[in-house]
Amino acid sequence: MSAASPPLAGRTIALPETRELDRLAELLEGEGARTLRCPLVAILDAPDPRPVEDWLRALAGGAFDAVVLLTGEGLRRLVAVAERAGIRAEVVAALGRARKITRGPKPARALHELGLSSDLPAPVPTSAGVIEALAALDLRGQRVGVQLYGEEPNRPLVTALEEAGALVRTVAPYVYAPASDGERVASLVDALADGRVDAIAFTSASQVDRLWQVAREGGAEREARLRAGLGRVRVAAIGPIVVEALTARGVRIDIVPEKSFVMRRLVNAIVSSLGEPAP
Repeated sequence: MSAASPPLAGRTIALPETRELDRLAELLEGEGARTLRCPLVAILDAPDPRPVEDWLRALAGGAFDAVVLLTGEGLRRLVAVAERAGIRAEVVAALGRARKITRGPKPARALHELGLSSDLPAPVPTSAGVIEALAALDLRGQRVGVQLYGEEPNRPLVTALEEAGALVRTVAPYVYAPASDGERVASLVDALADGRVDAIAFTSASQVDRLWQVAREGGAEREARLRAGLGRVRVAAIGPIVVEALTARGVRIDIVPEKSFVMRRLVNAIVSSLGEPAP
């Protein structure tokens, strides 16, 4: 590579991202990389909007003393439902009055878009970090609304709140759905296993779940190829939640941004890592 070559020239990065796929690809391609795009998970509104609207009307009516916001995507979709229901102003005002507990920078940014800020950011941007932050509060008799992600009930968080004496009501404003068919995902597994990829950049735990789902549906041989492929490439994770999902499956993580778990910092970390000899 010449001195004038971009840092990722000759490198291929697999991208399972969906919502910000084009932006992430453009950032990496701007550093000279080739990108292999395989969006794994689509995010859709909850199929039945009525429970979401009921939760929002309860919030607008002052039913919650505190609100736990786990994702920026979730808060934005809640506000969109409130807009369609004609109660956006009431919902934003109620959020302003409630104590707001956030998991990571994304819900904090979504609050900032509404002119609000987090009252209690989790020290670590995971559900366990939220539980740790809440442990310092007296929650006896407190009415707490919890915004979930996907259809995951997050029993550890809800149980911790209930055991602390809180009255909990959850809402799931969106669901995950496959963004690519199984054959396309299997092709990604083959690219990893055959050494046609230098790195893969995971930006959500749901991507990890989907990749393993397809591998297992393909039988033991495909799952073994996935594990072998992830063992030979650099594995990047945007933050602690993704690290947890990968670690639980025994995957070595090579690249994690040091702070501010956003796309630009992820790209910078990939550039730094791939400037070294590949494993």
